[in-house]
Amino acid sequence: MTRVRSLLAALSAVLLIPTAAACGSGDDDAPKNVSAKTAALGTLTPGVIKVAVQPYAPYTSVEGGKIVGLDGDILNYVAEKLGLEVKPEVTDFAGMLAGVQSRRVDITIGGVAWSADRQKQGLFTDPPYYSPPAMAVRSGKTYKTVDDLKGLSLGTVEGYVWVKSIQSVPDAELHAYPDANGVFDDLGAGRVDVGFLDPLLIIAAQKERPELKIETEYLTPPTAAQVEAKPAYQYFQPYQTGFYLPKKATRLEKAVSAEIDAMYTDGEMAKLVEKYGGDPGQFLEPSADVATARRGVDRPQDWTPPSIAQ
Repeated sequence: MTRVRSLLAALSAVLLIPTAAACGSGDDDAPKNVSAKTAALGTLTPGVIKVAVQPYAPYTSVEGGKIVGLDGDILNYVAEKLGLEVKPEVTDFAGMLAGVQSRRVDITIGGVAWSADRQKQGLFTDPPYYSPPAMAVRSGKTYKTVDDLKGLSLGTVEGYVWVKSIQSVPDAELHAYPDANGVFDDLGAGRVDVGFLDPLLIIAAQKERPELKIETEYLTPPTAAQVEAKPAYQYFQPYQTGFYLPKKATRLEKAVSAEIDAMYTDGEMAKLVEKYGGDPGQFLEPSADVATARRGVDRPQDWTPPSIAQ
């Protein structure tokens, strides 16, 4: 009897092994035949890169289960090079950051600005592009410097960093709106003189709403002396974007950064910026403070930001 029980126990153990293994390793989202090199990137699901995005055209949108827009096109290009399948998850901006910091997703993209605080809780890639200080203005109007903005009616979206900058401009009147459409509506109606928004939003509005008669201008960044006198002017300077990953995703970050750098060199990044109406000279040439901000923080002291000017 004892022998029979032993045999039955052994047989049960053998039968249970495949079942347990299947439960532990199976993943319906995992592509078949993932290479060892791709698997070594350490994504949550081997062969898949799960990305959190918000609806923010023309930077990020999800259509038919795929990410489109400038950031979407860049990630799709990088993912193909790395053998990864892109799986988007739509959320809001706070959810994008939280998803990365809790490692529910592999990456988030879409105009995420590098900051010393954010890098403490995640990893940033090399900048896919630099976002220049852009202004929506009525056709025929020209404003080049911060001094040109004095005494004007200036609009932006509530909560955007430009709110602080506008409040520091002498005699300027701030108009804050729930979304970009409010800025464009009042600009077209002449109720504001200048709108501060991300540049590709302005370029897209020019094409989609010609009746507004607006144009895109790039502000000459304030000098170091001006920023020292008025610290909020720093938000009138270009900011470096990045793809944002969990702290432990070091292999994936390095691989994505390498592909981003290669896109500057082979001209692919310039093609994508131009596809959405951007000026590569504005988007792909870093200002001097980009390197100094990250050297010794999350990059080595000899780090050189990618640039088409190299």
